[in-house]
Amino acid sequence: MKLIRLIFSIKNVPTVKWSSTHPLNYKPRFNTLFFLSLGVFLFGLGDAILISSSIGVSPWTVLAQGISNITNLSIGTSTFIISIAILILWIPLKQQPGIGTILNAIIIAAAIDLTLPYLSHPSSYPIQVFQAIIGILVTGLGSGTYLIANLGAGPRDGLMVGLQKKTNMPIAIVRTILEITAVTSGWILGGIVGLGTVLFVFGIGPSIAIGLIVVEKIFPKP
Repeated sequence: MKLIRLIFSIKNVPTVKWSSTHPLNYKPRFNTLFFLSLGVFLFGLGDAILISSSIGVSPWTVLAQGISNITNLSIGTSTFIISIAILILWIPLKQQPGIGTILNAIIIAAAIDLTLPYLSHPSSYPIQVFQAIIGILVTGLGSGTYLIANLGAGPRDGLMVGLQKKTNMPIAIVRTILEITAVTSGWILGGIVGLGTVLFVFGIGPSIAIGLIVVEKIFPKP
């Protein structure tokens, strides 16, 4: 119960010894860049683990499927359009892109392509569910790690952080609302929703909060 209260009380991204002092730092220390890259890679690995569970994709992929259905654009192109639209929403929220914003797009895609061929595709439903949960937890840990690096967030995480600052709501709640909005919109447009999608919707916010807590506990503060 105490852990649950802690998870839903996180309202700020903490800083540790290797955190950048500013998101627009284009000459970061090596350890800051290392943990940024590690976090983004873990994010992509977690997404790949969820995909290979074969019981549903992330809400934003559902939204991309829906947009693809009504526009005849590819899912990749639809995903790019969504990212651009989200970045536009950064402007009133005063979010600033940085190295992390760029590496987010590059490393996550590479991590999925590199790891997906080596991941198991279980046929047992309980194992599929377990694998999906592991994928969500790994994604949350990766997100927490690269957010703490403070070198600029990816489009969705930047939107999450910006909205949290505007509303002062817990990060877990803000992210859950964003995921529900994305998956509902995608489903209305014809995207496919599975159990893995539902688990992601309600699990990614708490998972990111857990990731922030774990990284803050492991590494010393500045």
